This record gives sequence, structure tokens and C-alpha cells, in this order.
Amino acid sequence: MDIIVTGRFAEIHPDFRETVENKLSKVTQFYPRAQRVDVVLTHERNPRQADRSERIELTVYGKGPVIRAEAESSDRYAAVDIACGKLFERLRRLRDRSKDHRRYKVDPRSLEAELAASHGDVKDIASDLTEAEEYQLRSAADLAPGEVREEQVGDSPVIVRQKVHEAQPMTVDEALYQMELVGHPFFLFVDSETMQPCVAYHRRGWTYGVVRLNSKVEVA
Repeated sequence: MDIIVTGRFAEIHPDFRETVENKLSKVTQFYPRAQRVDVVLTHERNPRQADRSERIELTVYGKGPVIRAEAESSDRYAAVDIACGKLFERLRRLRDRSKDHRRYKVDPRSLEAELAASHGDVKDIASDLTEAEEYQLRSAADLAPGEVREEQVGDSPVIVRQKVHEAQPMTVDEALYQMELVGHPFFLFVDSETMQPCVAYHRRGWTYGVVRLNSKVEVA
């Protein structure tokens, strides 16, 4: 299994790389089909965010689903410990899935304003976008799968990150399971039954919501 450690605005010291590799060597105990683990260390240079200036993102690729975990701390080694704890818990869940037949219940009630972004409130982001100069983002049509592009919106503090993912149609149940493995509050997928673009999202407790897009456009 390959372990690839990279940094964004951060220097990767040999001791840190060795620590990360030692901790992640346990991945194959839970996920024998793992082929690669991508580790990204990001240093936040804003002094106002000193308490979470070190961000770790772990992504495991193999012959199966992609599993992710991330954590923030003022110390990069502490961030690694937290992220690894989350990752190993998700890997255990993946390993034990054949024994766990927990059924997910999707709450059919109307959608609520609970789709808050994980890095800030949607209203605050919308306000920043309103105050920003009119700005046209570049098309993502030229991005390859897995490639990332970040752009600042005019002179505002808003940064838009675009990424292209390969989309294999799946059921709602599979999408909810994938969402739990990557640790996101939402998951974008294509429903294998209706072929509609959908977003599954976490509400409260064990309840979830699903938003569907009707992409059929009638031309007069």
C-alpha cells in the first residue's frame, strides 16, 4: 500500500512523514484491498484560526469504496491522531458491514434549512457573494476526474473550490452508506433507479433527507 504525503502551504518534515506512515500502516488490517492513502497537510496562515491552523485530510483508495477522514488542530501531530481515529472507525464499519444490516430511514417530511455548509453558515456565504463584485467562474469542463481548482470571487474573501468526480449510479441506501464512510454531511450521487441527480444529507440522529433534480427540460 502506498502512502503519499503532500503539503499545502506546509513543509513536510521527515519525522512527520515517518509518524504518518507508521500510523497508517494499520489501514490494511481493516481494509486489505487498500491500495493507496493520500495524506494532505494544510497550514492555515490566518492568525485568527491559530487553534485549527493544521488540517489533515486522509483519503483511502482501493478495490472498493473511497474512505475519508479529516481533522483540524493547532498541532499537526494531534490533527493526525484525531483524523486517524475517525478513519479507523470508518474502516471498521466497512469491514463489519456484512454483519450489520442496519436500515437507513429517509424522513419524507419537507426539506428544512439544515443544509449548513461544514465550514460556515450558508447565509454568511450568500451575503459575501452578494457583496462581491460580479464575477464569472471558469468552467469546470476542462477538469480531469479528481482534479481541483480554487478561485477567489472578485475581491471578496469567498473562495470557490471545484472538483470533478466519477459518478457510478447507486441506490439511496448505498449513497447513505458512502456518505457515512467519507464523513460528509451530504453526498451527491445519481440514483440508479431513476437516473436523477440527487443529494442525500444528514438531518438529526438517524434521519436523512434526499433532494432530487428533475433534469428533463421541455423545449417548446
